[in-house]
Amino acid sequence: MHKEGFYSSGEFAKKANVTVRTIRFYDKKNLLKPSYVNENGARFYTDADFARLQQILLFKYLGFSLDDIKNITVGDSDYNILINSLHLQLNLIKDKIAQMQLVKNAIEDTEKILKDSESIDWSSMLSLIHLTNMENSLKTQYLNAGNISARINLHAKYSVNKQGWFSWIYEQCGLEPGIKVLETGCGDGRLWVDNIKNVEKLKNIKITVTDISEGMVNDARRNIGNGMFDYGVADCMNLPFDDNSFDCVIANHVIFYCEEPGKAFKEIKRVLKPGGKAVFSTYGSHHMQEIAQLVNQFDKRIVLSADVLYEKFGLDNGERLLEKYFNKVDKRLYDDYLLVDVAEPIIEYILSCHGNQNHYLLDRYSDFKAFIMKKTRKPLKITKEAGVFVCFN
Repeated sequence: MHKEGFYSSGEFAKKANVTVRTIRFYDKKNLLKPSYVNENGARFYTDADFARLQQILLFKYLGFSLDDIKNITVGDSDYNILINSLHLQLNLIKDKIAQMQLVKNAIEDTEKILKDSESIDWSSMLSLIHLTNMENSLKTQYLNAGNISARINLHAKYSVNKQGWFSWIYEQCGLEPGIKVLETGCGDGRLWVDNIKNVEKLKNIKITVTDISEGMVNDARRNIGNGMFDYGVADCMNLPFDDNSFDCVIANHVIFYCEEPGKAFKEIKRVLKPGGKAVFSTYGSHHMQEIAQLVNQFDKRIVLSADVLYEKFGLDNGERLLEKYFNKVDKRLYDDYLLVDVAEPIIEYILSCHGNQNHYLLDRYSDFKAFIMKKTRKPLKITKEAGVFVCFN
């Protein structure tokens, strides 16, 4: 018996212009499960499943492995998660087009050199190799961008303090006209997007925005889009700038990802002018603790972070670490908490974490979603324990 609003495997495959074998393969791999299975085992799909199939086919075309696709697309049937995913996919496609244009130009240049000189230009060959190896960096960029977006969106939509984190961070920097500013670990550039009107009032200010990920720098350039900014790829443990170059250096939620935080502090101090200011943000041991408690109630095996980041550089130990490098360290706390009454942004945040959660949630997503929906029937209060250390050189 045909269920209204559902398509059989054959009908679904025909509408999507793929083979039934393809649909069965993705079903077997737990990438595209049917929305309904009748008592005879017949499998049926809905219009919503076309969106998930689109995701799978696009990521396959872009070179992602099936395991990567499984991790990326979990939860993409939910409206808000799907919208964010499509936005990130669009940026990934733009970067892919730009990359292929570079490869095309490099091939044309190499061909011309070979024809003109009749000898092999090995430097051109190396350039081609580097360009064609950019594929993995694009994949990493997509994953990083999605994770950052999930975190920012939860805080932006459900924080009780309406000033907002990025507005508060900007305020702590105390920027003035005519100074030179460096941001390391810029992510998608949200600090400047949220404060662009204030920045534009500062005459002759020079801002350099950097990240260790070229993809993140591209996102920042795309989002900020202002001619008063310079952009570059840089590792905060090995900054490509001269000594005494900047009046202010900003590292927002960056240092605890460094293998050697002390090396980053030393580099930032080096590029700061005498009397300059460095602003380091981080969080404490209670930050977002209710999220960890939630997932542990669902499955005690889940750990949301492979590293305890606040132990590397947090509110409790940051002052002691920084005093070795700077003349004065001023600790400032941001007063806020989250109040969340919707399941999807919490789920998206959890899936974005750097732990083992996807290993245990991928095949139990429906159960996990139902669990979080039950927990958010009443607004869920989530602790925020974040702040900055303003350091003077």
